[in-house]
Amino acid sequence: MCRTDLAAKEASISRFLQDYPHVLDVGRGHPSLHGCEDVRWSEFPECPAEIPVLLRGLLDQAAAPEAKRVLTNSILNSVREMNASMPAVLPFLFRLASEPQVPVKSGLLDLLVAVAGFSEPIDGRNEAVVRWFGSDNDHPEREQCRAVFAEHASVVATLAEQLNNPEDRAKFRQAAGLL
Repeated sequence: MCRTDLAAKEASISRFLQDYPHVLDVGRGHPSLHGCEDVRWSEFPECPAEIPVLLRGLLDQAAAPEAKRVLTNSILNSVREMNASMPAVLPFLFRLASEPQVPVKSGLLDLLVAVAGFSEPIDGRNEAVVRWFGSDNDHPEREQCRAVFAEHASVVATLAEQLNNPEDRAKFRQAAGLL
């Protein structure tokens, strides 16, 4: 498993800030990010405290592609496991993906589709799948993410219409309990 540890995530954010120091001031007060500074990101295992900087970076034309890449690596622990912070970051991603002026809107939609997939319940009777992905009991963030998708069902339904792939639309709607 290719697992990204906290030190690597923090180093990546430091490099991002060296390349885009102006994002420290970008997006402050943006309605889509209301409350992101209040979340205690570092209290989530393997989650860097600088998530708000990356979220604000998504609003900057020059920094957005790199902010999205670094954010994705920061909220995913591996290619098959999301970070426990994902339920907390989802509302901000939904709001940002709903903003037409966000430079990486399509990339955020792709990320949200991936999160919808990661959020699917695991069949506990399938030992191979449980070994690969872990049980739902070991990963409560899956159910928590489904609850956030459901809480934002109207936004999810609107965003789903912007997806080109019918399977992605279905996966997205299913995560919100719309199917």
